[in-house]
Amino acid sequence: MWWMFSLLAALSAAVVVTLSKVGVKNIESSVAFAVQSVLIVGVAWGVVAWQGHLGQVAEIDRRTWLFLIAAGVITCASSLLSFQALKLGPASRTSSFDKISLVFSILLAVFFLKEKVTWQVILGATMMAGGAMLIAFTRSSE
Repeated sequence: MWWMFSLLAALSAAVVVTLSKVGVKNIESSVAFAVQSVLIVGVAWGVVAWQGHLGQVAEIDRRTWLFLIAAGVITCASSLLSFQALKLGPASRTSSFDKISLVFSILLAVFFLKEKVTWQVILGATMMAGGAMLIAFTRSSE
């Protein structure tokens, strides 16, 4: 079932890239991200409330808070950088190059989470990184 959520997340991300590219056309990329962020916060807390999980916030321990805060700060930095890249470059190229994060995710999972990788994961990550670089650095036909 996890793969369905991952596939839907990927589809959603593709739609976000397309809409965001149009959204950053006439404004500064950080302003576009700030507008989206307000909506993200509202929707996220709305879902938590709708699911009846608001009480869990009080149960979060200090260590978990630190990890969530760090991840939140890095998410903001990542999104700001992505929006700037989207403002400056074509959506198809910036979006594909962003997917090299897969390689970084695998490396971080191996070193910090002690996950094991197979030759298939290594081959797949290499192929995805190669494809992302091919798309990102192919000369434009324009």
